[in-house]
Amino acid sequence: MRFTLILSIICFSFQLLQGQTEGTVYTFKNGDPYGTGKWYMGREIAYVMGFHGMDWLERPEREQEEKVSKLIKNLKLEPTDVVADIGAGSGYHVFRMAPRLTEGEVYAVDIQQEMLDVMKSRMEERGIENVKLMKGSEQSTNLPANTIDKILMVDVYHEFSFPKEMAESMKSALKPDGQIYLIEYRRENDWIPIKKVHKMTEKQAIKEFEAAGFELERNMGNLPWQHCMIFRKK
Repeated sequence: MRFTLILSIICFSFQLLQGQTEGTVYTFKNGDPYGTGKWYMGREIAYVMGFHGMDWLERPEREQEEKVSKLIKNLKLEPTDVVADIGAGSGYHVFRMAPRLTEGEVYAVDIQQEMLDVMKSRMEERGIENVKLMKGSEQSTNLPANTIDKILMVDVYHEFSFPKEMAESMKSALKPDGQIYLIEYRRENDWIPIKKVHKMTEKQAIKEFEAAGFELERNMGNLPWQHCMIFRKK
């Protein structure tokens, strides 16, 4: 009798868990020690780098390692462009784009208030007026619909807890001819000194973005460590 009761509880708990996960695009299992254990389309999602790692974003050798100046050129910014930097962090890319947008602006989006506070302080110090700070959430950029010409994501998409929902949010924010610039460390190259769970292959990126209604326009392929993939709405 007692064994039957325990078995019934186990079966009920399993059915309840199935009900909670049924229909979702996410699964949960053990994986990389630096991963969250949450998987999307065969890829384990990485932990978000906290604001305590801000110094790494601003490291002096970053230009040499990543050729950020070349990345900015890849964006082909027009003076009137409205650009969104998703996962803007300390504003490393934001403050390199803003001076080029003499008639446009940058939305600096981050989910960590500490990052937004740092960017606000730097805006005030430098007298920058064409940057708008935006606090996002795990499932939304909170950007206004149909307003963005170009979205930039540098080494951040792989950390999104809800990549499907975030892709939908970005799709809504983009203008019909808008572009997403997805910058991710190349997982195809083992020699790149970044943890595997913090890298992505081109194939995986295409798989996920096609599922969200985007198509790859091109992969620039001109950065030392990173993919520079340009996606458009289908």
